[in-house]
Amino acid sequence: MLSSISLLAADTIDESREPWTGHDTQTLVVAAVGIAIVVLLIVVAKMHGFLALTIGSLFVGIGSGIGLGEVAGSFENGVGDVLGSVGVLIVLGAMLGKLLADSGGADEIVDKILTGGRRGLPWRMALIAFIIGIPMFFEIGLVLLIPVIILTIRRSELPAMYLAIPALAGLSVLHGFVPPHPGPLVAIANMHANVGITLAIGLIIAVPTVIIAGPLYAVVAARLVPIGALGAGGNLIGPGSSAGSPGGGEDGEAPGAAPDERKRTRRPSFTWTIITVLTPVVLMLVRAAAEVWMSKSAWIYPFLQFIGEPIVALLLAVLLAMVTFGTGVGFTPLTLTTKLGESLMPIVGATMIVGAGGGFKQVLVDGGAGIAIGKVAVALSLSALVLGWLVAVLVRLATGSATVATVTASGIVAPFAAGLSPTQLALVVLAIGAGSLFFSHVNDAGFWLVKEYFGMTIGQTIKSWSVMETIISVIGLALTLLLSTFL
Repeated sequence: MLSSISLLAADTIDESREPWTGHDTQTLVVAAVGIAIVVLLIVVAKMHGFLALTIGSLFVGIGSGIGLGEVAGSFENGVGDVLGSVGVLIVLGAMLGKLLADSGGADEIVDKILTGGRRGLPWRMALIAFIIGIPMFFEIGLVLLIPVIILTIRRSELPAMYLAIPALAGLSVLHGFVPPHPGPLVAIANMHANVGITLAIGLIIAVPTVIIAGPLYAVVAARLVPIGALGAGGNLIGPGSSAGSPGGGEDGEAPGAAPDERKRTRRPSFTWTIITVLTPVVLMLVRAAAEVWMSKSAWIYPFLQFIGEPIVALLLAVLLAMVTFGTGVGFTPLTLTTKLGESLMPIVGATMIVGAGGGFKQVLVDGGAGIAIGKVAVALSLSALVLGWLVAVLVRLATGSATVATVTASGIVAPFAAGLSPTQLALVVLAIGAGSLFFSHVNDAGFWLVKEYFGMTIGQTIKSWSVMETIISVIGLALTLLLSTFL
């Protein structure tokens, strides 16, 4: 995986040094118009997000010069890539979330969170997300935390963004700054930086960044987006939560079902709840530790790689939950099957919109938006640290992909960073990671994931999620610049 990404980065370096062409100008103009089309179709024409993203993708592909016979294929590849990874994770996460909510496990966690009262809740949410976010991809952490976030919002009766933003910030910061997440690992490989140094400095930068973009910005976000347990459209938010389950009965009870078959007879213990929820966290953390410190020739290495694969780790957690949150609390096997089926209904629309966002991103990449941005950045002749951040920002805005932004930026900056000390190289990697998170918007699958989970409009998602991401990016750059003067 890393080797193929490194080859892409090498190609980006070479192409970014070519002279500016009319096609580059055309690509960037078309990308901007394509993004505007998606926004207008959704906001003004009230078109479904999946259709709007599909139309916008086809326009960008044709306008960027992709062959008519290849445009649809480019879009389909992007959709397939996202649904093949993120889509499966969303499904497994929804199943785990449904069982967590209906069994009373989420209540157990929320009871502990609320033990200290409503005061300090945002800080506790940020801490939980920070811990879970160390080994987990953003999407996995989000689907695991959604039931807890939503139930905490309902039980505390606090504004949704007041508690959601700290959790989102904790997950996002760790995803962009800290190995073993793919973005930082790619940048480390391309820059030949030291994993341990990058991890240590990344955690130092991550803590104040989460505080500022999380609990502190949450106060502002709650005023900008004043929604509670109900989303902007009036629908109960949170796929997989008990209150949002189809049928609307307590514990997700379907109309006409026998109560003694549908309801639990007891709650899972707090200990088993935590063990079940943290199972995928631990498995992925073990995999990451093996990649860094274990010899690949060790007999157990392939096994640790397998069980730590995100899809496998979540699948094992779901199977465990079928006992701890299922038969262990009184659900029959038939009830479990019904509940798992019900968990998929609320997420179908959101999953397809996320997939279409991935298709839009892929068309932008295939059309050459990332290469055009790289040429602009190289021409500015900035320091390696600032150049890395700026390239990542521009590619992130153009393509919507943090990973593509990281690959492009680290590939372009690597030759200019040759000769830097290990500490300075680590800071450049972290600056690139910060830039890759800048202003997530309609071409980012994560934007649609957050929007659909919390039932917000595009405008509300921009004022909360997109601004939070921008704060993370800017604070990350500021801290790397500050540390570069002392280290």
